[in-house]
Amino acid sequence: MRTIPDFARQRAYLTPDATAFRDVATGRVWTFAEVDRLAERLAVVLEGRGLAADDRVAALCHNTPIFFALLFACAKAGFILVPLNWRQTACELAPILADCSASLMLHDSATSSIAEALACEAAIECLTFDQCERLAQTVQPRQERPTNWPTERVWYLLYTSGTTGRPKAVIQTPGMALANYTNVQQATGLGPQDTTVNYLPLFHTAGINLHALPMFIAGGTSHVLEKFEVEPVIQQLESRAISIFFGVPAIYQAIGLHSRFGALDLSSVRHWGSGGAALPVSLIRAFLLKGAVICNGMGMTETGPCAFLMDPAHATAKIGSIGKPQVMTEVRLVDASGRIVTDEAPGEIQFRGPNITPGYFNNPEATAAAFEGDWLRSGDVGRRDADGYYTIVDRIKDMYISGGENVYPAEVEGALLAHPAILEAAVIGVADARWGEVGHAHILLRPEHRLDELELRAWSRTRLAAYKVPQHITFVLEFPRTAAGKIQKHVLRSRSHT
Repeated sequence: MRTIPDFARQRAYLTPDATAFRDVATGRVWTFAEVDRLAERLAVVLEGRGLAADDRVAALCHNTPIFFALLFACAKAGFILVPLNWRQTACELAPILADCSASLMLHDSATSSIAEALACEAAIECLTFDQCERLAQTVQPRQERPTNWPTERVWYLLYTSGTTGRPKAVIQTPGMALANYTNVQQATGLGPQDTTVNYLPLFHTAGINLHALPMFIAGGTSHVLEKFEVEPVIQQLESRAISIFFGVPAIYQAIGLHSRFGALDLSSVRHWGSGGAALPVSLIRAFLLKGAVICNGMGMTETGPCAFLMDPAHATAKIGSIGKPQVMTEVRLVDASGRIVTDEAPGEIQFRGPNITPGYFNNPEATAAAFEGDWLRSGDVGRRDADGYYTIVDRIKDMYISGGENVYPAEVEGALLAHPAILEAAVIGVADARWGEVGHAHILLRPEHRLDELELRAWSRTRLAAYKVPQHITFVLEFPRTAAGKIQKHVLRSRSHT
């Protein structure tokens, strides 16, 4: 399939007056026709700035329906959108603008100070979203614009969140978006009657694709929050306006700790999805007690992202599993010697399918390193059980060897999280003169709980082999995290070396 129809135009044709987005803060409602109309006019505005095909347009903004109109505008005109992380400083963002050679930057009012600093730092032209909307009212759409998009054309770039170091620009295509929609729809039954809440940041794949873009393609509605704050999310759940919800573990944790969680009626949400990191069993059970079955999943920016998502029918019986690969994604496990794993032994998860990125923008070395033939290497070790369900064992780079024994931090973290005083745990391997490497556990305690190292080490020994028990324990008040809520273990490692 070389081309696909213009998503925005087709949805506006099918259900022009249905609600695509609702801006929760302002109450403004955007129909599918209004989104497509603005996208068409924004494409003309961008073309009027002298941009040519494949030029990069940076976007610095909190969550807003205008972002999606801009996303569609770039697809219509053949430009490449580059969402920027509004949590970063101008000094951090300037190298990204240089890396992608952005020609223009658009931003909202909330990010004006960063944008102004970037304009000086990177010498780039800037327009506010308000200016763009005003300009869009003064132009006419192009009548001869193509009505389809090449499936393999570069649509937008997502810079990786950097759990392991320097970010890379992951290419996203219209074909990937269609495959991701298919995977999400199969896993959730997504349809035009559904609603979701969009609050995960738009510079991250989950903010765009879990589930706002699939929801748009399906004809459903996204309620847009400017960013994640637990109170507005609780209010959305209390309003019973949400039927499909996706969150990362840190989000579920914040909801579970909220003072109104006990009284919260969750019955209007028919599908709960989670990804980004392992969800603690205690949290899964807390939601189960309220009738909410959370389905773990797994994906990467490079996989569009939805590759795995557990089916609700087996989620309770197979707690901890990420489910089976979805319909548009082929998966294999490969051991350290390069052999395909066919039994329940661990192996690296590798992906193939139309949802997989073609590579990293202007980075052939990183692209070559990421692929084994046409298989994308995930860097995650997984197991497949006799029923075909997968479980993540750990990141390959996170495994360490203590006294000649392989230790997977995820296993140790799972044991630690069973302690009633522990809210979160992150374990890394650190050098040791006697054993080669030993574990260093970073522990975040539950509110109003106390625990000391000796007590925790003794408790761990009843659940873990001696070589798996962390030799070093640090209690933290918070973890360094990516925008998706993942703990940045490379930051913990750097702290352990200082």
